[in-house]
Amino acid sequence: MNKNISLSDGEWKLMNLLWEKSPRTIAEMVKELSTDTGWSKNTLFVMLSRMEEKGAVRYEGGARARLYYPTVLKTEIAVRETESFLKKVYDGSLGIMVASMAGQKALTKEDIDELYAVLREAEKEAGR
Repeated sequence: MNKNISLSDGEWKLMNLLWEKSPRTIAEMVKELSTDTGWSKNTLFVMLSRMEEKGAVRYEGGARARLYYPTVLKTEIAVRETESFLKKVYDGSLGIMVASMAGQKALTKEDIDELYAVLREAEKEAGR
């Protein structure tokens, strides 16, 4: 994976479509995103070209019927984006981020239960 791949909010929308189901044509993506974004075929073509340069997508076929595929896993990009966010906003501290979220009452009971489960699993892994 290219460690330098960073996705804009719009690129995340496109990648999520491709991770959900691929390959997809530009026309399929325009139709899928029409109510949310209103993006035209030209807008998507430009975005996908940029994403291809980054190494996030590839296509097969000619100019008229390109089929687009993701070239990176969602988990790989999510980890990199999460690390970048933590460094940028919380000086790399997950604890400070969680404390901030808890202080803002932004965590639901389900979020807290999920965090406990993740921490218990991490504790088991660290004990190995």
